[in-house]
Amino acid sequence: MNISIKDVLFKIRTFFVPYLVVLVLCLLIKFLFSREQIYFAVNSRNFPLGDFIAPYLTDLGNFWTVVVLSIIVVMFSYSKAFLLLLINAITAIVAQIAKHIFDAPRPKLYFQNQLPHIHFVKGVDMLMLHSFPSGHTVTAFSTAVLFTYWAKNKFWGFPLLLLAMCVGYSRMYLSEHFFEDVTAGSVIGTVTTVFLITWLANRQFLESANWNKGLITKG
Repeated sequence: MNISIKDVLFKIRTFFVPYLVVLVLCLLIKFLFSREQIYFAVNSRNFPLGDFIAPYLTDLGNFWTVVVLSIIVVMFSYSKAFLLLLINAITAIVAQIAKHIFDAPRPKLYFQNQLPHIHFVKGVDMLMLHSFPSGHTVTAFSTAVLFTYWAKNKFWGFPLLLLAMCVGYSRMYLSEHFFEDVTAGSVIGTVTTVFLITWLANRQFLESANWNKGLITKG
């Protein structure tokens, strides 16, 4: 049975519908406020617990997190582990291509004349270039879409969306990215993953018995 984009969107509806609402709100915020206003609104609202949590949240969007998740998933399904790695690799490549095309400065370089007025979290390695889009956000949203698609209980779509949003916010909190970087990253991660799921789900070899078992399970 061929799987269409409509089928994929229906399966991730508990993620996708609230995401569309959030995306519209993000676009409205971007329309009403400048880059500087949004950045300093986030940066000025810092607190010790946030400084402690943000680096851990941001690591959830690291590709090494995908590798660890894939090692866990391969215990139960070769095909899902393969899809998790492949789709995240493709979305990461898309993000890197965009980063090098736009070659946008990150906040520390963009606001280099205002650094004394900016809050930075101690111990965080601050990058200077390739700000747009946020790669961590791409990975977080791509992974969240995949796990929502696989979940038997679609209730998980909403908390997975919230988790992905927290990763995106952490990138702004840590002054690694701007609001538009994170917003674009969420779109790239979500849209690209939906298209890749649709295309890959119709590959016959992924439906074979050997691919649908894992290291500790039988097909």
